Amino acid sequence: MSLPEDLVDQLLARATSSHPEAPAVRDGQGRWTYAELTGASRAVAAWLLGCGVAAGDRVVVRATPSRALIALLYGCLRIGAVFVPVNTAMRRYQLAHVLDDAAPELFVSDDPEQLDWASRTVATRPLDAVRAAAGQEPPAADRAEPALPERSAADLALLLYTSGSTAQPKAVACPHAAVSFAVRAVADRLGYRPDDVVFCRLPLSFDYGLYQVFLSALAGCEVVLADSGSDMRLLVDVRKAGASVVPIVPSLGGMLLTLATRDSAPTRVRLFTNTGEHLPRHTVEQLRARFPGAQVQLMFGTTECKRITIMEPDGDLARPDSVGRALAGTSVHVVGEDGVRLPPGQPGEITVRGPHLMAGYWRAPELTARTFRSDPASGERVLHTGDFGHLDAQGYLYFSGRRDQVFKRRGTRTSVLEIESAARVLTGVRDAAVLPPSGHRDAVLYIVGDTTAEEALTGLGELLDPGKVPTICRVVEALPLTANGKVSRQLLQEWESEHS
Repeated sequence: MSLPEDLVDQLLARATSSHPEAPAVRDGQGRWTYAELTGASRAVAAWLLGCGVAAGDRVVVRATPSRALIALLYGCLRIGAVFVPVNTAMRRYQLAHVLDDAAPELFVSDDPEQLDWASRTVATRPLDAVRAAAGQEPPAADRAEPALPERSAADLALLLYTSGSTAQPKAVACPHAAVSFAVRAVADRLGYRPDDVVFCRLPLSFDYGLYQVFLSALAGCEVVLADSGSDMRLLVDVRKAGASVVPIVPSLGGMLLTLATRDSAPTRVRLFTNTGEHLPRHTVEQLRARFPGAQVQLMFGTTECKRITIMEPDGDLARPDSVGRALAGTSVHVVGEDGVRLPPGQPGEITVRGPHLMAGYWRAPELTARTFRSDPASGERVLHTGDFGHLDAQGYLYFSGRRDQVFKRRGTRTSVLEIESAARVLTGVRDAAVLPPSGHRDAVLYIVGDTTAEEALTGLGELLDPGKVPTICRVVEALPLTANGKVSRQLLQEWESEHS
């Protein structure tokens, strides 16, 4: 049976055909080559069929990253099932919502308590059963297997649930064709190499982490699934893995820098990438200083289209604060409230067009219609991101913040990103986060560092217009983080409510 080229699992098939003995994936227990990963995924595909999973069925997975999890991912894709990863830090009430919303045929987890709880409403299997199906010695890639269903590139490959930090999680429906296009378009900019070792410390429920698996397969390189519980060993683990590419969010970047002040031994790192949350300029500068020879590549995206823009490696040196240009074959425009495109330099809502736009939101047609709109003139689908920023004359994007993070204060328009960036420049400030004004409460600045609230506000007054300087500043030991390593503004809101 001839398969469409843009099925996501064809990334693995082509990597195995080209270099079967090359290392593909490594975890704390061992390594698989591409041939071994293919054999394991085929065995897991047969196991899934034996569990009653069919094409189009959803398989919800809540487990720490491992080779078995990657075999399950490709096994699902191979039989046309939809892989639905959820974060291990997801609260039970949110998981209950996901299980109800996704209506899975199967729930797989490495947490016995979660399996026991979920078994009342859905069929469950432990991740150990997946490991057993894959086998300690995965079967050969050419082993016999059951007949596979007809598949289309328009079929769903993934359901990716958002973090649900301000509401119940909602799922972005990701077809094979859109995912495959996004992988290739991102790879074209990042330039992963066959000899790279990609150190993935990110959860695979986070698309930034999950796509490292696909990008590595496309390049024919190895992805290392790192243990998320060993913060003090992070730099040692990067060095021990022989990592050359390290995807980071700000919290990971800060952790690496802290460790690098005590451990200056060289690494193989040639590239740090960043998306998910703005990487402060001083963090970027320190990464270059502490890891000689490593470049930093900034990106900007959203799950609804995977990636919006990518900067050239170290491109921020020439264009500070830019998050790059649109991917090849896609376009980015900034529009006003009337939907009309704005000229360079004028801020507005960021919109996106291209084959990387996902299908919409799972079982949410009204939300899909509001976010994925049709251009009246061309009929093209347009993603309205709810993010704000501006383009320069060369098409480079500058991100200002989410709709609820851009606000007017005392008649002056500003954003949490602008205030946070200024605060991080101040002597003694290591990190910062801002809560926008809400109701009768003014904007609130939270800082981490060796300074006082009064000193921080005075310093901000020297950097920003008076209308942009919050009246309230709180010094804390650390900012609260989500499971994906982003600042949790929901928890900051809860902290602030304790002061009211």
